[in-house]
Amino acid sequence: MAVGLVAEFIVAVDGPAGSGKSSVSKEVARRLDFGYLDTGAGYRAFAVHKLRNSDAPLESLLESFDYQISHDPNDQWVRLGRADVTDEIRQQAAADAVSEIAREQSVRQLQLEDALERIKSCPHSGIVVEGRDITTRVAPHAQVRLLLTASEETRLKRRGLEKTESAQSLISRDQSDSKVVDFMTPADGVILIDTTNLDFQQSVAAVLDVIEAVQHG
Repeated sequence: MAVGLVAEFIVAVDGPAGSGKSSVSKEVARRLDFGYLDTGAGYRAFAVHKLRNSDAPLESLLESFDYQISHDPNDQWVRLGRADVTDEIRQQAAADAVSEIAREQSVRQLQLEDALERIKSCPHSGIVVEGRDITTRVAPHAQVRLLLTASEETRLKRRGLEKTESAQSLISRDQSDSKVVDFMTPADGVILIDTTNLDFQQSVAAVLDVIEAVQHG
């Protein structure tokens, strides 16, 4: 299905929470004047949609899901219908619902098809797409495929978490999500970048170095 991707240059970035994939991907898109797509926002938006319509069956939710997201890394917004849910999708209620939703194959298929359409419709010369299973399921034919990772301790620190209930929640979510997709081990052809000992600028530079090597290789 992904063979039909038509974006001129695609950078696909996988990785767990706290690895730096979102902030690094967004900055890389800015530096290259590329579009940016956070596929995780789609799952969170669906979580909000489900929370708002808790009595509706899944099939009905899939049919009524009306979701839009910005391609602009400098102006990120998410809408459900006409409602701006940019902040709401980052709240704990949505985060708590995401793992359960992501296990539903019909939801994953919807998000896959949505991501492919948004890659095709990106108004930029290239796009940085980030999330989980991006390098293997959404854009396996991207020119650059990266897996950003970091130690658990580093990832918790970046999230401002200590060994608390919130930290355990993040760890549990990673463990749950890893049963659906392996986002800690690079697939064939995917370049691993361990950001444990890299600061933000160094992480951005590491990704840009890989892209430059591919573009001029």
